[in-house]
Amino acid sequence: MYCPFCRNADSRVVDSRLAEDGSAIRRRRQCPECGRRFSTVETTSLSVIKRSGVGEPFSRGKVINGVRKACQGRPVSEDDLAMLAQEVEESIRASGVAEIDAHEVGLAILKPLQKLDQVAYLRFASVYQAFESLEDFEAAIAVLRQDSLHGSSAPAGSRGR
Repeated sequence: MYCPFCRNADSRVVDSRLAEDGSAIRRRRQCPECGRRFSTVETTSLSVIKRSGVGEPFSRGKVINGVRKACQGRPVSEDDLAMLAQEVEESIRASGVAEIDAHEVGLAILKPLQKLDQVAYLRFASVYQAFESLEDFEAAIAVLRQDSLHGSSAPAGSRGR
């Protein structure tokens, strides 16, 4: 880690603390050359492997943008989208993998999106589960109705808005 003040390539860790709900470590460092202190934040890397085989860092922003399209015209706030993206990232990190296929990220979005808004869920699922016919939509709707009857999913619009 280069010192941001004198560009010395060495630094000494003075203090380490958990940050961001334990998903990162904040380190206080001191440069032995100029004596100044600075902070760094370390997080584990999570790579998303695209269809082309290229890897890129996981991005909550990309999750939000993808889901935002499905939620267009629905009673879903930006805070709702941010919470969904956080839930998706936490579930992927909890799986213990360092690399995940982009399609798997899309599938990981489905469960929290179903809880958030059922219409947006159907829109999103139609792409990620490759619906090819009306029967695919009817089957997905039947599952949503069954889940609603058993209380495992809140009906659309029942989030107290």
